[in-house]
Amino acid sequence: MSGDAAAWVYLLRCGDGTLYCGWTVDLDARLRAHAAGRGAKYTRTRLPVTLVWSQAMPDRTAARREEARIKALPRPAKLALLDG
Repeated sequence: MSGDAAAWVYLLRCGDGTLYCGWTVDLDARLRAHAAGRGAKYTRTRLPVTLVWSQAMPDRTAARREEARIKALPRPAKLALLDG
């Protein structure tokens, strides 16, 4: 999953059906942390979480920028990302 990308932006579907957007430099490790309840405060109370979308980014700055853009989207637009 993590491959050679410098950073990743990702969407998780939480156990309550909500979506969580984040970024990381190590996607596999971050997903393990979320699953173990050591991820974001938001996801800790909404387990289990499932990775539903991820996008490789060229660097951390681009990942943070894309995370902010996605977080500002309404839910229907976030769901549209899942459809490609």
